[in-house]
Amino acid sequence: MSSTVHDLVARIRSHRAYHHPIFEHWAKTPPESQVVGALFHQIRCFCDATRPGGKFPQALAMHALSAESVLFQEIIESEENHGPELATMAGHIVNQAAGWAVFADIYNQELVEQGLKEFSDQILHTLPGYDPKTGLLAQTRRARAVFDSRQQVDKESTMRNLGVALALEMISNRHLIPGEKTALVDAGTYRVSLDDAEMHYLLEHWGEIGAEQQHEKNAVAAVESVLDAQTEALIVSGLDEFLDALTALWDVLDAALLISGQPRTDLVTA
Repeated sequence: MSSTVHDLVARIRSHRAYHHPIFEHWAKTPPESQVVGALFHQIRCFCDATRPGGKFPQALAMHALSAESVLFQEIIESEENHGPELATMAGHIVNQAAGWAVFADIYNQELVEQGLKEFSDQILHTLPGYDPKTGLLAQTRRARAVFDSRQQVDKESTMRNLGVALALEMISNRHLIPGEKTALVDAGTYRVSLDDAEMHYLLEHWGEIGAEQQHEKNAVAAVESVLDAQTEALIVSGLDEFLDALTALWDVLDAALLISGQPRTDLVTA
């Protein structure tokens, strides 16, 4: 008997990525502004890779999954143009952490993103596998690479992409966005609220009326309609690939930047 979508949801909920303490550590021991910048560079670059749909909606339609294609196209369109808002929020938080305008113009996306990379280069460049050209850790590149398969249209890749998408939307809605709210807003460190114009990115994604809530519903509905004994293994493999890669990324950021105490020898490499 094949699993149900509820079984897959439970699998995601039981994974270490779902409960990772990175944002709790960020909230309890606020890092210096340069570290905040390095964190945001890695997180921003990871998030950037999750937004484009590539050929995923077309692939679903090619395999007679038109309704599911529409559900994911809605997610993709909803995520368009969020890069500038994330950069603005990151620049604002760095400024608040520093107590002065590190970024004179937080609405200049290119300026902010370059500055975040420079902080990452300063702090993380000695870690194994760090790429000075992109400023990305090996673990960040691995997490981004999970989404490369959205350029493939064969049925196996498409089923794996469904698993990736389900895990991504659940993690975003129930871990990433709530975690950012905990560390950036609720902790009080940065003296910001969701009503601040600079925090619009987080406001738009947060809560029951936020974008991530609807994205999760779409992903669950799409996977539920496709999941059967023939597709289960592929969907689960995509789900696990994403969760394992994200866990490795959170582990290295937590250990290197938030002083979690986890030995670096225990970090999962790319």
